[in-house]
Amino acid sequence: METLQRTANRGSISTGYDIDNSLKFEADNNESLQKTLSSDGNKQTWTVSCWVKRTELANQMIFAAQDTYLYFVDNKIRINTRNDLTDYFFETAALFRDTSAWYHCVVAVDTTNSTASERTRVYVNGVEYSSTNTTYQNNTSGTRWNDSTKTQRIGRYDVEGLNFSGYLAEFHSIDGQQLAPTEFGEYDDDSGIWKPKAYTGSYGSKGFYLDFSDAANLGDDASGNGNNFTENNITAADQATDTPTNNFATGNAITYFSSSTTVSEGATKIAKGANGWETLSSTIAVTSGKWYAEVRNDTVSESALASIFPTDANFLFQGGQITTHAGSASGDGGVSYYSYNGNKYVEGTNSAYGNTWTGSTNTIGIALDMDNGYVYFAKDNTWQNSGDPTSGGTGTGGIAIPDYTTKPYMIGYAIYANATDGFINLGGFTGASIASAASDSSGYGTFEYAPPSGYYALCTKNLAEYG
Repeated sequence: METLQRTANRGSISTGYDIDNSLKFEADNNESLQKTLSSDGNKQTWTVSCWVKRTELANQMIFAAQDTYLYFVDNKIRINTRNDLTDYFFETAALFRDTSAWYHCVVAVDTTNSTASERTRVYVNGVEYSSTNTTYQNNTSGTRWNDSTKTQRIGRYDVEGLNFSGYLAEFHSIDGQQLAPTEFGEYDDDSGIWKPKAYTGSYGSKGFYLDFSDAANLGDDASGNGNNFTENNITAADQATDTPTNNFATGNAITYFSSSTTVSEGATKIAKGANGWETLSSTIAVTSGKWYAEVRNDTVSESALASIFPTDANFLFQGGQITTHAGSASGDGGVSYYSYNGNKYVEGTNSAYGNTWTGSTNTIGIALDMDNGYVYFAKDNTWQNSGDPTSGGTGTGGIAIPDYTTKPYMIGYAIYANATDGFINLGGFTGASIASAASDSSGYGTFEYAPPSGYYALCTKNLAEYG
C-alpha cells in the first residue's frame, strides 16, 4: 500500500481515459507559453479548464491576459476579470497547498449573466467554490481573455514575475461558453475521486486545447483551430509523463528546508547555499512492493547520499543545514549510500559497502524491496556489494531495512556542501540529462537504466497494481 504525504486531496486516479503528458514549468527559468489572437473571440463568455500540480507554494500565475488571470496567492485561488480600470476579482477562502496532488481547476465566465455571483464560477476537482469578495464583474463589459490586443500567457503574468513552478496538463480554453466541470471530469464510481474525461464539445473559433503530446511543439493546439502557442525557454526536455491519470512521486518541495536551499525543476533538483545536510524526500511513501529511483550529482564534488528512510525520521523535521541524515543516528530507521567513500550508513553506524560516486558522471540506482525488507544501490547499473535485487527473501548483497514491517518508507537524496546541487529521478520527470530513457516493465518512468525485474516507478498506476 502507498501513503501520499498529504492525502486530503489526491486529485488524480488511474482511469480508462489516459493523459500521456504534462508540461513542466520552472519559474526561475522564465518558462511560459504565449499567444496573440488574430482577432477577438468572445471576451464576455468563456471557460478555461486545466490540471495543475504545484511544486512551489509561492504566489504564481497559471494563465493571464493582462488583467484577466488565474493565480495562486497565499495558497488561495484568485481570478481577476479586470476590464478598463476596475477590479472584479474572485478569491477562495480555501487553501490549495498539496504538492503531491493534481488539482483540476475550471474557471467559467459569463459577464452577461443576470445573477452577479454566477458571472465568474470557479471549480476545483468538481467542487464549486464561492468568493470571499463580493465585488462582481458587471454585466456589460468583457474581460481581457480572448482579446486580440492582449497576449494570452500560460505560466506567467503579463509582465515579468509571478511565474509558475509545477506541471500543467489538459489545458482547454472554450470560446463562447460558460461550462460546468462535468464537461471535463467526473467522479470515479469506486473511489469517489475526481478524474479527467475527454472533452467532446466545441472550442469556438478562438478556443484551444494544449495536450503537450508533441515534444517538438509543446505549444501545439490540438483543438483543430490552429491557435498554437509560442514556447518561451521551453524545450522538449520539459515534457513530462507525470499526469492526472498517472501521478508520479516527486521530491517533497515543502519539507522544512533552510532559506538558502532551493528545490526546482519539477521538484527534482535540490541546490544548497550553505553547509549542512538537506534531504529531498519522495512525496509517496510505501509499505509494500518493489520500487526503483535514481539520483545524480550535478555540482557535488564530495558529499551526497542516496537514501531510504521512514516517514517519521527525525532529521526530516529539524530544518535545514543539519548534521544528521538517513542512517546517521540509532533508531532513525534510515539507510544511506555515501558518495565520498562508498560506505553505507545504517542506524548510526557506517561501514564499507561500495564504490565512490563523486562528481556528475555517475547515476545511482535505488532498488527498494518492501516485500522482503532490503534495499540495493547501483553505481552506473552495477549493483554494489554484489547485490542482486531480484534475490527476494535471501537479500543477496542487500542492506536490511530496519523498520520495514512497521513503517512506510520514502526514497531520498541528500547533499551537504554550499554551492552544490543534484537530482532525484522518480520517473515522471527529471532535470538531469537522460541518455537511454529506460522504463519499467509496465512502460512507466524515464530512467537512465532499466529498473531490475519486478521493480517499478513510484506512480499511481503501479501503486494500484503492485503496491
